[in-house]
Amino acid sequence: MQTYSVTLDSIITELHLEAVYLPREAGELHVVSAEINRPSLLLTGFTTYFDNRRIQVCGKVEMSYLETLSDEKRAEAIDLLFSYTPPAVVVSRGLKIYKEMLECGRKYQVPVLTSFDSTSNFMSAAITYLNTALAPRITRHGVFVEVYGEGILILGESGVGKSETAIELLKRGHRLIADDAVELRRISNKTINGASPDNIRHFIELRGVGIINVRRIFGMGAVKMSDKVDLVIQLVQWDAGQTYSNIDTEDQTINILDVEIPIITIPVKSGRNLAIIIEVAAMNNRQKSMGYNANRELLESLGLDEDGGVK
Repeated sequence: MQTYSVTLDSIITELHLEAVYLPREAGELHVVSAEINRPSLLLTGFTTYFDNRRIQVCGKVEMSYLETLSDEKRAEAIDLLFSYTPPAVVVSRGLKIYKEMLECGRKYQVPVLTSFDSTSNFMSAAITYLNTALAPRITRHGVFVEVYGEGILILGESGVGKSETAIELLKRGHRLIADDAVELRRISNKTINGASPDNIRHFIELRGVGIINVRRIFGMGAVKMSDKVDLVIQLVQWDAGQTYSNIDTEDQTINILDVEIPIITIPVKSGRNLAIIIEVAAMNNRQKSMGYNANRELLESLGLDEDGGVK
């Protein structure tokens, strides 16, 4: 699987860090691991399983431990940490940074940063940001909108009406996240996040009209930067010979980056109001996520089992 990186400059900006020492420009330094480590054990000399790809965070525990050591032992412990050349060492809570840290930072070319957040708050924010920035990702051709708080990924062949449907949803008060190209990232084992590539964010192409800027026409309330993918809707051209019954208690899913996402297929033909159908689909998907399934309730009221047979 392809690995990704994020520049230290982006991390400093996003997490409001201050650079105490940088071996070179922060934009030239990269972090490849989304995990964070507190080097308490390593400072005592236990180095087994230490992962030097992780950002190292020194909080009150680590700094208080170093305070108990003699000058010589403290210098040895700090030198051991920096000798593994982690991508950065962050001192939280705005605690005083030992001069040995700066000396070892220069010696081993390791950035030294400081945060005024508590250690727990900093680590939580850092892990959240890095999980998104370094997540496995793919790009799908489609439209991604937020409808009643649900992230709806609309797929379909070119010309089926995805962008036109998105415009109708915008007019009905919903929000656009991405059109044409949707960047999908797996930020956890159960969550896919969708966003637009930076260079086409907030733009929609309408055949016969051209390119429009949704943010300028509909306002800031009509756009959103990213959202979780809650439902995938596949638009297909109506086929008179195809049966489109959905009376089934088992939800269909699509695998995206090893995460199963609910999917429904909506046939498109003249006269169907796709925007209203998608609104109802979004509300129905939310009901299902809260434990209610209308198909199951109907089958039970008719005295049928989940396969359609009489109980």
